Amino acid sequence: MPYGMSGKKRGGQGVTQGAALKRVLVIKHGALGDMVQGFDAFAGLRAGLPDTHLALLTTPPFLDLAGRMPWVDEVLCDRRAPVVNLAELWRMRGIFRAGWDAVIDLQCSRRTAQYHRRFAPTSTRWFGTAAGASDPYPDFSGVNNADRMRIGIEMAGGDRHVTAGLDWLDNGAAGPDGDLPGATVLVPGCSAAKPQKRWPADRFAAIATAEMETGRKVAIVGTAADREAADAIMNATPGCVDLVGRTGLGELAALFRHAGAVIGNDTGPTFLAARVGTPTLMLMGADTDPSMSAPVGARAGWLREDRISEIASDDALAALDRLRSG
Repeated sequence: MPYGMSGKKRGGQGVTQGAALKRVLVIKHGALGDMVQGFDAFAGLRAGLPDTHLALLTTPPFLDLAGRMPWVDEVLCDRRAPVVNLAELWRMRGIFRAGWDAVIDLQCSRRTAQYHRRFAPTSTRWFGTAAGASDPYPDFSGVNNADRMRIGIEMAGGDRHVTAGLDWLDNGAAGPDGDLPGATVLVPGCSAAKPQKRWPADRFAAIATAEMETGRKVAIVGTAADREAADAIMNATPGCVDLVGRTGLGELAALFRHAGAVIGNDTGPTFLAARVGTPTLMLMGADTDPSMSAPVGARAGWLREDRISEIASDDALAALDRLRSG
């Protein structure tokens, strides 16, 4: 199925896209890394549909981030309640029956497929992977998540070649401790549900030691859930600056903009660092497919082994140096 800007096929007939789309609902639930990977798609949709009312349906953890984005006119909340919650189910039905010309599903989950089946009026175009969608996506095998979203918005009239400006993320604010210019930032956290995605603390400590021996400052970021991993690094290398629990999204963006390099697991802050252009190395195990989930950025790279613990600190240091020099 073609997905160029000139027009799409729907039901075997050519249709004009963009001009007729006055109200568009975009679905993107998260997580943080996925939201960051979607920045260019959101900006490209706004560029291609400048007069369209764009609403973003997301989940509670990302309402603040979505509300700060300069590309959407309205933010709606999906609490992802169980189907037995009839009041919430009725509320979601009302959202999907609110007169949208199109729904662009950038989440493409079982839940959003159910929304299409249960709630979407037949008059509403649906861009996505749900069975029976009026505008089904092409085969995305081996396509990076960021590119998948760019293709999705292009099908609806967006401009897939837009690179989003990110000044709004930190709005010129200073990061913690004066941004720590030139510092190496460690991101040792990951989803609590997948501890196997966490590079061992002693490897991060080896990176910290080697970086401090060159005169660089080293900082550690994360949330309270990453406290144990951060403490293990701090105990081995007490000269690190502990920023765990001290950085919101804006502060993280400011910190990363001024950092010399970032190294971390497959987790949201690592995607953010790559996207703001900082030399960023992501460490991956078997749970991460780089063809889909590699970070996007001018100076981003990754290392992967079937078991993340098999990535040697010397190899990570060498890769980080290549990114810095590139």
